[in-house]
Amino acid sequence: MKKLLFLLAIAGLFTFDLTAQTQYKVVTVVESIVPAGIGRSRIIEERDDANLDAATTSRTNGKSSDQGDVRRKDLKIDAFEETKLLNFFSLGGINFQNIASNDAMISAKLDQLTTEGWELAFVTSGVESSAGGDDGEGIFITRFVFKR
Repeated sequence: MKKLLFLLAIAGLFTFDLTAQTQYKVVTVVESIVPAGIGRSRIIEERDDANLDAATTSRTNGKSSDQGDVRRKDLKIDAFEETKLLNFFSLGGINFQNIASNDAMISAKLDQLTTEGWELAFVTSGVESSAGGDDGEGIFITRFVFKR
């Protein structure tokens, strides 16, 4: 009987909660690529849930089944955090001290989320710029996707 209780106790250590649901969080870093430091750079983290169903339309056989008349303003969330960052460029051109400072701020944010139990799942980034002859503006955007 003692062996059975011992085995059940050990088995209990290795059982998994099948009802647990994975959560995801996206943190976006926007860094300005505007000369003279006149752009805005930020770490953005949402603090409110989005209403996915209200924003989703289903189409079957060319017919739409809307959830109502959803306007752009209805899609926006009001609760989010903005952490200020420095711009890549200053009056003298690219500013490496600003980049190092941003790296420290981003690392601090990643450390904070890890402490809160979030695990970094993947990272994606890109650059937006007009790339014309007089291209003087753009953004470098990085999305960090976390899960727990």
